[in-house]
Amino acid sequence: MDKERIPRWGWLMAGLFVATLAANLLNVLVLVPAVFPETYRSITIISAMSPVVIYVGVWFDEHRQHYWAHSRVRIAGDVLFIVTGAALGAAITLVAISGRGLPSFLLDIIAMAGGFLLSWGLFWWRNPELYADDSGR
Repeated sequence: MDKERIPRWGWLMAGLFVATLAANLLNVLVLVPAVFPETYRSITIISAMSPVVIYVGVWFDEHRQHYWAHSRVRIAGDVLFIVTGAALGAAITLVAISGRGLPSFLLDIIAMAGGFLLSWGLFWWRNPELYADDSGR
């Protein structure tokens, strides 16, 4: 894929769109028949979107290309950390704030922030060298 053909935000939007479609398909085919509460269905969407948010930057930035020299097992472990962190962060946030009378849109946004923060934190914890050179900018 040619990075220069589409700007960074374009890759991000395309990736988020595909991740959202896949997560909604999972929700409809698996979680709705399993009677997963509607309030918590956004967790799958947040978990699917979090690798896109993190990896578009790692893929697009030239000074982070050394990340791809890691083994596939290491990268798969990072993806597992990201998805698990997003699911846990979003779930903890939703449990803490659901039932307070907030609109569902606001619940989803706050859960998204909690999920993305925990997933990025876990990714940073496993790969601090990727962000070490950002402090001098």
